[in-house]
Amino acid sequence: MRRFWDDAVRTLGGTPDAGDLVERYTEPHRAYHNAVHVACVVRDSAKLADAFAFTAEERAILTLAACAHDVIYDGKPGDDERASAAWAREHLAGLEEEYIARVESLVLATITHSSGDPLAHVLLDADLAILGSDPEQYERYSRAVRQEYAQYDDATWRLGRAKVLKTLLDREVLFVTEPARQLWDATARANLARELQSLE
Repeated sequence: MRRFWDDAVRTLGGTPDAGDLVERYTEPHRAYHNAVHVACVVRDSAKLADAFAFTAEERAILTLAACAHDVIYDGKPGDDERASAAWAREHLAGLEEEYIARVESLVLATITHSSGDPLAHVLLDADLAILGSDPEQYERYSRAVRQEYAQYDDATWRLGRAKVLKTLLDREVLFVTEPARQLWDATARANLARELQSLE
C-alpha cells in the first residue's frame, strides 16, 4: 500500500509522506476495512480505469483516494470519511492544491456514494466490487462486517443490516460505470438478496 501511495505522489510531482497509512489499516478492530480491502479497491479501480481515457495524473489521484478512503475507521459513518479526507489533505500537503482538493472530494464522495466526478464513479464502483464477488468470498465479507459491528446485539444488527441491503437492492443503478455493471451487477444483486433472505 505504501508503494501505491508513494508512486502516486511522485507522479503528481510530490515527495511521499505516507505517515501512519499502513499502521492505520492494521488496527485490530478492522475485520473488513483493512489493508486487503484497500489493495482490492486500488486494483479494481485501476481495472475499471482502463476503460476510460484517464490521464496519468487522474490515475494517481484515484490511487491516492483509494488508499485514503478508509484510513480513519471507527465505525462512525460520515465522521470516518470526513476524518479520512482530512488525513489525506494533511499527508498530501506538498502537492498542488488542485490535486489535494480532488483527492479530498473523492474520499468525501464515499459518504453518500454519489458524485458527478468520473473518477469518483470508478472509486465508488471499486469500493462496492466485493458485493459482486463469488458467494464464498461474499460470505467472508459479510461475516467480517458483522465482526466490525460486534457491539450491537443480533436483533439490532439484523434490522440495521437488512435496511442497508434493501437500500442497495432498491437502487436502479448499483454500479455507476458500464464496465462495473458488466463485471459485478448480476452477482452482487444475487448476493445481496441471499443475505437479506437469511436475515429475514
